[in-house]
Amino acid sequence: MLPRLVMDSWTQVILPSQPAKVGITGMSLAFFLILLNGNSFLPVTQPKSWFFFTPQALFNAIIPDHHAEAFSPPRLAPSGFVDQLVDGLLGGLSRWDAEHFLFIAEHGYLYEHNFAFFPGFPLALMVGTELLRPLRGLLSLRSCLLISVASLNFLFFMLAAVALHDLGCLVLHCPRQAFYAALLFCLSPANVFLAAGYSEALFALLTFSAMGQLERGRVWTSGLLFAIATGVRSNGLVSVGFLMHSQCQGFFSSLTMLNPLRQLFKLMASLFLSVFTLGLPFALFQYYAYTQFCLPGSARPIPEPLVQLAVDKGYRIAEGNEPPWCFWDVPLIYSYIQDVYWNVGFLKYYELRQVPNFLLAAPVTILVVWATWTYVTTHPWLCLTLGLQRSKNNKTLEKPDLGFLSPKVFVYLVHAAVLLLFGGLCMHVQVLTRFLGSSTPIVYWFPAHLLQDQEPLLRSLKTVPWKPLAEDSPPGQKVPRNPIMGLLYRWKTCSPVTRYILGYFLTYWLLGLLLHCNFLPWT
Repeated sequence: MLPRLVMDSWTQVILPSQPAKVGITGMSLAFFLILLNGNSFLPVTQPKSWFFFTPQALFNAIIPDHHAEAFSPPRLAPSGFVDQLVDGLLGGLSRWDAEHFLFIAEHGYLYEHNFAFFPGFPLALMVGTELLRPLRGLLSLRSCLLISVASLNFLFFMLAAVALHDLGCLVLHCPRQAFYAALLFCLSPANVFLAAGYSEALFALLTFSAMGQLERGRVWTSGLLFAIATGVRSNGLVSVGFLMHSQCQGFFSSLTMLNPLRQLFKLMASLFLSVFTLGLPFALFQYYAYTQFCLPGSARPIPEPLVQLAVDKGYRIAEGNEPPWCFWDVPLIYSYIQDVYWNVGFLKYYELRQVPNFLLAAPVTILVVWATWTYVTTHPWLCLTLGLQRSKNNKTLEKPDLGFLSPKVFVYLVHAAVLLLFGGLCMHVQVLTRFLGSSTPIVYWFPAHLLQDQEPLLRSLKTVPWKPLAEDSPPGQKVPRNPIMGLLYRWKTCSPVTRYILGYFLTYWLLGLLLHCNFLPWT
């Protein structure tokens, strides 16, 4: 009875046929996250976020779309002049996987392969669409969803930058390096996926916010945010490692107490609760898929054009024969879809024809491997003890470093290394840039460390994000509010490391914008 009750509530949420009045709740959640992460960094992010949309519309207009074999469902509602205008301005945000999210937000989970995309982001789009309800007489639902994509991902992106800055201040204990990292996030190589109709921006916001709350000792708030993030992207499951590591640290620090058995029992209960909390959204989503495809009488009416699309393309719908995964001991639709539809599996992508995609993933791979090597060689004992004992005598740190080399960075580095190892061996490697760029702060902390450590020009651009210091500037020049922009202004005099880092970030930022919005291979 209880599972059915839970699933009834879940169904009301993820099926848009009966939209919920979630506008106020969504606004409250956004305000709550602002309060959690609020600081003075927010104004610095705003111009960079909006700068994306103008060239996106321009490139989408002047460059013909590539005819890719991507998911492209028919439009069921007629489009007027305003709809065509919205599509011309924002249509570049709906390419590739974004089309799946828009389709799910509009029609629900009709096709089997739609279940590769978790419901968190479509739910957010439904919130945005509810807020645009007064315009429904002028705009189609599709146009409202596109506006929601642009508006919400703009908000999520800004808040994620704020959350990353806040997290950096807590972990690195170096406000300047935290500021540089947040600015690099604004130029992220995965920027196109943080702005387009993908779930990366929302996932980054929830993940960075959860990490920050855990650093503050707010375990319950952190666990809740991590669980919500798991409902947005499946790799949120890996974040359980942060909760488990934090609980193990607490256990080892309390071993001197009189009742270690009680502490061990408390640790085991906490570990179980962490796994259960983060696994629950994933399990509910898998169970919902099971009710749709494996239980009789669960199918919903599907519009005829969408049924015809399923026939033409070979998409499986709930009305057909039961799929093979229904008869598995553990009927997980997610692993079945990844294998059958996307050919995802161990070393399956290691083919000669995929060499260009490996080259696309090479920069972020090198970055994380370099970061790991730098950290491990600096703190070998800390790494050997899994970050639970910071020095051999447990009294003084091996090297009391700040910034990226801070002992608190260890668990974040392990998280990044695990994601890289799994993604490099089992996923389509070209997604590593957005996979890592939206999941781990290491991608931004380590380049910020390199810039601060090896770029002499930054010493002449010393400033804080809210108050540029004109007296530090050379005669006749102004100190930019954004030191990264200051380095770009002085590109010719920057160090080679700075050029490599900023060149990589800017090149991927621009190429992603140029290629992705025209259905060219940048996924």
